[in-house]
Amino acid sequence: MDISFFDVFSVFDTQDTASEFQPITAGHINHTYAVYVLGDKKPKYVLQKINTDVFQKPDELIANIKGVCSHIRCKVIERGGDPMRETLTLIPTRDGKDYYHSPEKGCWRLYYFIRDSEAHQSADRPGLLYEAAKAFGNFQKLLSDYPADTLYETIPNFHNTVSRYADFLRAVSEDRAGRASECETEIQEIQKYEPYAHIIVDALASQEIPLRVTHNDTKLNNIMIDNATGKGLCVIDLDTVMPGSLLYDFGDSIRFAACNSAEDEPDLTKVYLRLDLFEEYTKGFLEGVGSHITQKEIELLPVSAFILTYELVLRFLGDYLNGDVYFQVHRDKHNLERARAQLKLATDMEGKLSDMAEIVKKYTEIQK
Repeated sequence: MDISFFDVFSVFDTQDTASEFQPITAGHINHTYAVYVLGDKKPKYVLQKINTDVFQKPDELIANIKGVCSHIRCKVIERGGDPMRETLTLIPTRDGKDYYHSPEKGCWRLYYFIRDSEAHQSADRPGLLYEAAKAFGNFQKLLSDYPADTLYETIPNFHNTVSRYADFLRAVSEDRAGRASECETEIQEIQKYEPYAHIIVDALASQEIPLRVTHNDTKLNNIMIDNATGKGLCVIDLDTVMPGSLLYDFGDSIRFAACNSAEDEPDLTKVYLRLDLFEEYTKGFLEGVGSHITQKEIELLPVSAFILTYELVLRFLGDYLNGDVYFQVHRDKHNLERARAQLKLATDMEGKLSDMAEIVKKYTEIQK
């Protein structure tokens, strides 16, 4: 293992000596490592190198995370919970800074590892999706009184689908990698869905729906699930916590977790929305958020799943056309495969919007 990892770890204010660094490869953006220490067989820390090409203002990034985690920590303590397991805990450097930055080594932060828990990559057992959904709904509830407008926008227009669509058109026009000719069918299909890009953006602008603290990357694997109880413990990967819409969180969760396949499945016959998983997630999310959701947000829950899936189509195919400069790729045409899978999922979702609306109605009435 590169000795520089040991050097970086030693900068942080711990009493431990690192013995091993194991890569955690689930994420697309940052480089993450589970840190083992002498005398302990389980990972104790998570060391993460922040991608400063994506997150160009680490001070603002860390300020968001500290503020949100501090708020959640107080709420957890108030109800007698365990703040070391139910929210992330940043560890400062020995000179009192929130993260370490070196021109040679990059930008690093250190968290405590949420022990005896696991981040699942798919809904691989009954009840798992319900628990994750409840945890994300509870995340919304815990932060319902946090002043969203005080957060920094760490990635401008992150879930602004109108802006994303404009970026996509620019990628098509510029065709930097000379790949547009092989994507003509996908480009035409994407363009016909353009009206959907305005729905959430316009509702926020008109204040039909409230501005909230949102996670903005609510994949199933961003929830730590307790190994013993199977309950959702802690929401992780808070880099994209920003002002936004509850619909972003719900919609992206459905996109990731209620799909029959992985998000980069090359066999498109396997890619479709599973209504049973949509129902499981909807039930958990509405239980978790409780009364902290408006009627207009409830109405837009089904279409939010389509919109967030469509947004990722724009991002994956745009990145492919630009030469794979944003997402990490692991094989040739990986971003194209991702885009095609998400486009197939979005198309399937559009055909199931009425079924999804009936499910939302069912669990909204139960909550009453």
